[in-house]
Amino acid sequence: MAVKSIQIKRIYEDASEKDGYRVLVDRLWPRGVSKEAAQLDEWNKKISPSPELRKWFDHDPEKFEEFKKRYKTELADREDVIDELFENADDHKLTLLYAAKDETHNHAIVLKEFLNELI
Repeated sequence: MAVKSIQIKRIYEDASEKDGYRVLVDRLWPRGVSKEAAQLDEWNKKISPSPELRKWFDHDPEKFEEFKKRYKTELADREDVIDELFENADDHKLTLLYAAKDETHNHAIVLKEFLNELI
């Protein structure tokens, strides 16, 4: 079996049964969210951008295209982490949770795009 589909969602949105396997893909725990409220199946820090890349990007929309390239390069070197994620979410919808305020320029969008190319 394989992951049925992938979606992204802000961690601050309510959890839903339709979310399937819920994975926080941020390296840092989101402010103002308790572990109980998050209702996570997994917190996968290893799949998030490296600290250096995250700091360089600094949520600057003008750097987003270059950020996408650099982050996809990092992801290409994390095959074991991605395989484990797919194994854990097997036969479910995969919901990638993130905390960024910008819903159009964030790492979860890039990660979803990268993972969709693999399923």
